[in-house]
Amino acid sequence: MGLFDGMMGNASAIDPRAAAQEYGRLLAQGEVVQAAYQLIRDSLLFTDRRLIMIDKQGVTGRKTEYHSIPYRAITHFSVETAGTFDLDAELKIWLSGTAEPFVKQFGKGVDVYEVQALVSTYAAR
Repeated sequence: MGLFDGMMGNASAIDPRAAAQEYGRLLAQGEVVQAAYQLIRDSLLFTDRRLIMIDKQGVTGRKTEYHSIPYRAITHFSVETAGTFDLDAELKIWLSGTAEPFVKQFGKGVDVYEVQALVSTYAAR
């Protein structure tokens, strides 16, 4: 992932084992990271049980907010693929009880269809 992509908010794929090691304290016993994506400071983890959004806050990034989203809370989602002039793809996830979706942008190095398949697989359970 280039610095420009990170500054623009575009995510890139990271190794799930590395993400599990870095964020192991967040995981329940036996929980497995299936896929992980990294923004310049934030992360998005798809586990076999839930979606974890890690939001680094402030100038230093020392303050961190962790969103743990059970897949059953996802009411619907949409994926927008990259276009000719718009080079990033976008994932929107709506949760029960919320009007506005969580929105994450993925750079051209991420297979947005793979991300869509992950959400489809787990949200359908």
